[in-house]
Amino acid sequence: MIYSMTGYAVATKEILSGSLNIELRTLNSRYLDILFRIPDEFRPLELTMRELLTTQLDRGKIECRLNFSARSSFEHPYHLNLRLFKKLVELNQTIKSSLPEAQSLSVAEILNWPSMFADETNPTDSLHENSLALLQEALNGLAATRTREGEKLKNILLDRLRKMRALIATAQPHIPGLIAAFEEKLRNRLKEAAINQEDERIRQEISLFAGKIDIDEELSRLQTHLDEVERILNEGGSVGKRLDFMMQELNREANTIGSKSVDLEISKISMELKVLIEQMREQVQNIE
Repeated sequence: MIYSMTGYAVATKEILSGSLNIELRTLNSRYLDILFRIPDEFRPLELTMRELLTTQLDRGKIECRLNFSARSSFEHPYHLNLRLFKKLVELNQTIKSSLPEAQSLSVAEILNWPSMFADETNPTDSLHENSLALLQEALNGLAATRTREGEKLKNILLDRLRKMRALIATAQPHIPGLIAAFEEKLRNRLKEAAINQEDERIRQEISLFAGKIDIDEELSRLQTHLDEVERILNEGGSVGKRLDFMMQELNREANTIGSKSVDLEISKISMELKVLIEQMREQVQNIE
């Protein structure tokens, strides 16, 4: 599978304290760029969320938006931290045995003691745990979307590859005809100029001409590059950077073919090749 860098996913979860909602939007980017839009009370969770995103996404501009709507009628079921309470009682008795005149802790002081109600059920911990689970759910949905888009991109690229192969097949047998036409034209010019048609001289001229217009090497390299692009597409994974490099190689060969052209048909083929490569390059920019 190959994956598109463009995608969208949303996940919602109803919990006792309210409603959690996570949206993920991804766009193409050269590197992995993550932007969080989350409430301040969820900021301590940002690092963990970032780690989760980076383990499953390699490239792209990612926007993660988290919203929480608290339920106004919800009251958290507070529980006394009995372990901490017993510890305070023991410490109070120890101090009183050494310092009888010391004042004991009041009920208010005990109830306001840090973590006195945080031992059994912490609403913040529950929210964070549910948020991480919801983020994974959104990531699963995003992966499905990016996979579907990636399959479409792959089919588009394979279609362009087929068209390029057809153009190469058209160009390959065209060169011998150009050389034969040049030889005939050269002989006619020599004949009209009443110049002795020396076979050796004609062979030299034809050889020079053939060397100038020979694009067999470029066509062979172009075919090899097309095979490599198809192999990369079938291999799958994070292939965007490799495909981007291959587009540069394809364009280089197409330009060389155009620069060697002395024939309208070859020039036309070169131009069509470059159009197809540019279309592929634009699609490759969206591949992870």
